[in-house]
Amino acid sequence: MPIINVNMLPGRTQDQKRDLVRELTDAFVRTCGSKTENVRVVITETPGEHWGIGGILVSDRD
Repeated sequence: MPIINVNMLPGRTQDQKRDLVRELTDAFVRTCGSKTENVRVVITETPGEHWGIGGILVSDRD
C-alpha cells in the first residue's frame, strides 16, 4: 500500500486538494503500476509560524 505524504502551507481550496490527490494517485499508478484503490495520499497543512525556510519563519517573510 503506497502512501504519498504532502506537506504544504494552508490556503488551498478543497477543489485544489481534491485535484492534487487525483493527480498524484494517477501519476503513481502510471509510473509504478499500483492499483488506484491501493494508493493513499496524506495532506498535512502546516501553518507558516511552524515552518521555516532559510532560517526565517514563513509567517515572518514578506
